[in-house]
Amino acid sequence: MTHLPKLTILSILKWVSSNIGENHLGSSKSRVWPTGAFHIAQNPRYYGTKRTVQSEKRESFDKASSANSKIVSKFSPPRRKKAQAALLDYLHSTRSIQFLDAENMSKNSPHFLENLLKRVENEEDIERSIARLLRYHPINEFEPFFESLGLKPSEYVPLLPRNLMFLSDDDLLLENYQVFCNYGIARNKIGKICKEAKEVFRYDYGVLSSKLQAYEELGLSQSTIIKFIVSSPYLLIGNVNVEFVQVLEELKSFGMEISWIEGQLLEGTTYNWSQMFGLLCLFRKMGCSKEQLAGLIAKHPGLLFEGSGDRTLSLIGFLLKFGSTMDQIHLMFLQFPQIQVGKFVLNLRQCFLFLNEIDMEITEIGKIVRSHTPLLGSCALKKTNSLLTNLNVGKKRLRKIVQENPQELNNWVLGNRVKPLPNSGEDLKSKIERSKFLLSMGFVENSDKMKAALKVFRGKGDELQERFDCIVKAGLKQKDVSEMIKVSPQILNQTKDVIQMKIDFLVNDLGYPISSLLKFPSYLQYTCRRAKLRVSMYYWLKDQGKVDPRLTLSTIIACSESIFLRQYVNHHPSGPQVWQDLKRRFCSE
Repeated sequence: MTHLPKLTILSILKWVSSNIGENHLGSSKSRVWPTGAFHIAQNPRYYGTKRTVQSEKRESFDKASSANSKIVSKFSPPRRKKAQAALLDYLHSTRSIQFLDAENMSKNSPHFLENLLKRVENEEDIERSIARLLRYHPINEFEPFFESLGLKPSEYVPLLPRNLMFLSDDDLLLENYQVFCNYGIARNKIGKICKEAKEVFRYDYGVLSSKLQAYEELGLSQSTIIKFIVSSPYLLIGNVNVEFVQVLEELKSFGMEISWIEGQLLEGTTYNWSQMFGLLCLFRKMGCSKEQLAGLIAKHPGLLFEGSGDRTLSLIGFLLKFGSTMDQIHLMFLQFPQIQVGKFVLNLRQCFLFLNEIDMEITEIGKIVRSHTPLLGSCALKKTNSLLTNLNVGKKRLRKIVQENPQELNNWVLGNRVKPLPNSGEDLKSKIERSKFLLSMGFVENSDKMKAALKVFRGKGDELQERFDCIVKAGLKQKDVSEMIKVSPQILNQTKDVIQMKIDFLVNDLGYPISSLLKFPSYLQYTCRRAKLRVSMYYWLKDQGKVDPRLTLSTIIACSESIFLRQYVNHHPSGPQVWQDLKRRFCSE
């Protein structure tokens, strides 16, 4: 196997991208790649490597299958038992269906039996009543037949023949069904074959037996073939499945017995042998030697068997998107921890979301993902908000901690108690800088106004100074801006770019002079959309002669919406409609 059939690097990326959506991200920031997270099923099935665990699963499956599916019946067990007896007698004695098949149909079709009981629920002699009902109202025998094979009504309805009611009228169905029964396949497992490979039941006489014989000629025992057929019914369609044989041959060349391979198969799960073969080829393409690959699969069979390898392919595609090379991915798999692959992928995704939510740059995330993949996949991290609260830190400090020592993530996993980090001194330093800035603005030290301003301010002293200078450069005197800050200190909690944008909007879009800020500094607290909406509505009302043409900017913008509507908009009959039109227009913009 030196080539990679149907599974190139490009196709892996395309496959993973199709399973990725922005809805999986914890943040919608544009700086993050839109394909930066990968799809995981909400309830992925994981495949254990221990025979004891799988045996327990099989036992529970067999118990459940004995009655097909549990339904809540309003009829007592004795009445149901009598109904079963009547149905058995009808199927065997009247319809000449073989006793074992009739018995299976009567005992393992609870939904059909429940509906039958409802038709005679007011009768005293249930068995006799059902016998009379069946004598004069023949049933569609395919319904209890398919249900007794382990199918739910929603699953077997598409399989019901359109023009047939009696099983004896479908010779090929019964012939192939008997082949499966005689071969040793349990009746309650034949339903899976009906659902996933219904073509098999249209095979002519002798065809199905020849296909089973072809797999026996590969050296597989009858019991082994049964397990593979039940897990992957499509193996009976067409000729002997080439990829299936190649996977078996490859695993046997690793020294793995067929019984070991059987032990990795879970009841009720269908396996994609073509995808599994492609994954083995991909491992070879990465540079895995035969000895390395044998050891890897023996130690972590889930890499191949969980989801037929789709978890592993998702992991590879994710790492490729973050710039990992095939050599790096190869080395990562050689260091793969003792954890289920699906769980590893979920942990890795959660770690990515965490790094994204603390606003780490995508290049830095890539470095950590590439260099610490086994660590990230082993950490079931707590939620980001929980960590920020419990550690008592901000995002900036948390980013710094992770960048300096990614191993710290091990301390923040689910189940661990997270204690607040010691004070770094940054808060005290920042408070001192803010105090110096306020003193330079003319605030009196330790005054109530200064204490109130310190509580309001967000940011370091140099950041506050930069924002202050931005307002001065817009055309105001320094002493005037200082007075503005004393009146509305919170206007400096915005970034320099936001302040510049709002000033530009005031002067160039709304047409107000920069001096308007002296009387109404709180303008910088409001959004541009609010200002534009209110001013546009005011100009319309002024043109209609319905408002005082001398209203100040603060009067127009600062009042609540309900007051603005009551005192101004509603004074004109068309005012409310114009207001709604303006809101729709500005929202779309």
